[in-house]
Amino acid sequence: MSKAQNRKVLIASLVGSSIEWFDYFLYGTVAALVFNEYFFHSDDPTVGLMLAYASFALAFFIRPLGGVIFSHIGDRVGRKKTLVLTLTIMGGSTVLMGFLPTYETIGVMAPILLIILRLIQGIGLGGEWGGAVLLAVEYAPKEKRGLFGSVPQMGVTIGMLLGTIALSIMTLLPEEQFLSWGWRVPFIMSALLVFFGLWIRKGIDETPSFKKAQESGEIAKIPIVETFKTSWREVLISVGAKVVETAPFYIFGTFIVSYATSELGFSRTATLNAVTVGTIVTTILIPIMGSLSDKIGRKKLYIGGTIAMAVFAFPYFWMLQQGTVTWLVIATVLGLGIVWAPITAVLGTMFSEIFKSNVRYTGITLGYQIGAAVAGGTAPLIATALLAYFNGSYVPVALYIILCAAISLIAMIAVREKSKQELDQDVAM
Repeated sequence: MSKAQNRKVLIASLVGSSIEWFDYFLYGTVAALVFNEYFFHSDDPTVGLMLAYASFALAFFIRPLGGVIFSHIGDRVGRKKTLVLTLTIMGGSTVLMGFLPTYETIGVMAPILLIILRLIQGIGLGGEWGGAVLLAVEYAPKEKRGLFGSVPQMGVTIGMLLGTIALSIMTLLPEEQFLSWGWRVPFIMSALLVFFGLWIRKGIDETPSFKKAQESGEIAKIPIVETFKTSWREVLISVGAKVVETAPFYIFGTFIVSYATSELGFSRTATLNAVTVGTIVTTILIPIMGSLSDKIGRKKLYIGGTIAMAVFAFPYFWMLQQGTVTWLVIATVLGLGIVWAPITAVLGTMFSEIFKSNVRYTGITLGYQIGAAVAGGTAPLIATALLAYFNGSYVPVALYIILCAAISLIAMIAVREKSKQELDQDVAM
């Protein structure tokens, strides 16, 4: 494949992934700033915040269903068509959120409609990630598979960066205007990003791996049945490995917004700016770490990052407790960039390498989405509950991060290094 084709595939993978995660993280941040008061109204601010985070978590539990639906299409019909569907569903639900009336206007229907749209978001994202990763990995030369597989992972931080920047701009408005209409603008304007993403994705061809599977007649009739029949161990490994990649990330990137502003006295703008700086550093480091995994292997890099995560848990909160914007930025940059980047950079490629081609979409999606449901969506909720129960002490939250790292280390024991092998050795040609 030519360099021009490589660039086109990587852009298609990255652009769609960035848009999906922009939509998703926009909700997570606004949940802490707006939804807790204007949709999940409660006399107790902590209850309102926990209800908002619970709605954030709900989408993680619906994501495996979306994963099952769209990975079935992806393993049966193809990666490209699936990615167009997921982007359309995800983008449409996000735009509609920007037009929702609040609790004060329509009462209990406000949170109900918001939750319905949030669930639709989750279904779309459930099938998006696997397709975006496979689009990159299945086109990649063997010696650059780690680099290619890291590119859609950049979409996570780019999407978060876009969402954070959009909200940072909106928070420059007077408080009353931001809460009245300012928060809605990024949701509605995301329609432009969706149209651009669809245009890019419709211009690419199906992946070589899927074409080989079609030509050899090895397309699974019912991919999810085949996955649990032949690859259930790999699914469990993926779920366990995913824990350390997802829970700490939502603590560093989402929970920090409410914790730093309500518990530590930081301004909303300073906190969002710290997250912005952290995501910029992370975005730069992800492809570097992906390329490094092509040289030293995925497993070594993932385990190194996991151990670093456990070691960093207490220092992270110590830095925040210093109460200065400088330490807030340093803590966020170290957490998202230096510690988390090597983990997320190799996740997609490593998952892709442990599943056979005919169930690869289903396998990596199940592992990723179940792991995200168990650890990711609940992370801000669990962290908030721990803070409330232990009178604001960060110690239980730090221990929670360490527990996540321990779970993933156990899962990584069973991972076999395959970075030097051909991706589709299982396909008969």
